[in-house]
Amino acid sequence: MIAKQIKGKDFYGVLAYNEKKIEQGKGHLLDTNLTYGRIIDMTQEFNLVRQLRPRLGKAVYHVSLNLPYDDRLSDGQFTSLGMDYLKGMGFDDNQYIMYRHCDQEHEHIHIVANRVKFSGEVVSDSKDYERSEHLVRKLELKYGLSQLSDLELVEKVTLTHKEIQKAFRTGEPPLKLMLQQHLENAILKSNNVTEFIKELVKMKITPKFNISKSTGRVTGISIRYNSIIYKGSTLGRQFSWNNIIKRIDYEQDRDRAVILENNSTERRSDSAFKEFRRASTPIAGKTFSITGQTIKTIEQSKSDMGNVEAIGLKSHQTDDNQWNSFKLELDDKIRFRKKRRKGKGRRL
Repeated sequence: MIAKQIKGKDFYGVLAYNEKKIEQGKGHLLDTNLTYGRIIDMTQEFNLVRQLRPRLGKAVYHVSLNLPYDDRLSDGQFTSLGMDYLKGMGFDDNQYIMYRHCDQEHEHIHIVANRVKFSGEVVSDSKDYERSEHLVRKLELKYGLSQLSDLELVEKVTLTHKEIQKAFRTGEPPLKLMLQQHLENAILKSNNVTEFIKELVKMKITPKFNISKSTGRVTGISIRYNSIIYKGSTLGRQFSWNNIIKRIDYEQDRDRAVILENNSTERRSDSAFKEFRRASTPIAGKTFSITGQTIKTIEQSKSDMGNVEAIGLKSHQTDDNQWNSFKLELDDKIRFRKKRRKGKGRRL
């Protein structure tokens, strides 16, 4: 299960969003402790309590709880799960309203709550992402939901909103999570650097080692996968080189040759990719070769208009000379603008 939290300033907007889902037949109300009715009335009810903390900018708490595609919960179970989540995050004496949406392939609910309690206290948002992740893992166990294979690893993953949305849209796991799992498996199966490199290559991951010019010692690691490069530490602190070598055997002198050979192979691959990119965007008038074939691109003038007939111009209007009618009209406009600027300068 994935929980996505948002804090905002406007109750009306988020209520209108959820109520519109109901009007469209794509959602329904699960539970609330508000007097359910018009959007404006519910907004005013939220704001009455909000006035207990008038200086609080973001009083609106909006969270969506998203199940994996194969998991199912009844309305009663989802309501119970939502209440457990609210209480676990500190919303035990707060206004709230809970909706269930059916506009996506995966089942999910939306909860809108007031961060200001009836007592006037404010629910803390300190480390709310970490607290939410730990709470979600517990709720998965309690409600029999699917769990990710490596919980210790998953809790250290920070996925962006775009990565989460892409995962829901494509049904594929986020690339960052997949790479973390591949790295973890490679470390577990390896006793030394040579075996570590081989395990990564099996999974089509190309490592690159950063080597200190002064000491010759490896100081960091990056990985390339599908032309995307990640620094090891950006995938999690446990994947920085200093932490990796705590789990596999590394000796500077012994492993120097295999590391240099790996970096040399990676550089050749990178050069080939850049050459392909250059070849795929040819420069006019230049000759280049791809897989043994020599190709020369056609030079075009700066005033070339492409397929002139397609835009209703005649060929004599776009001839490649300084007196064609298109360029004359353009020059007239430029001269007119310059005159206007000079006239304004004199008036000043």
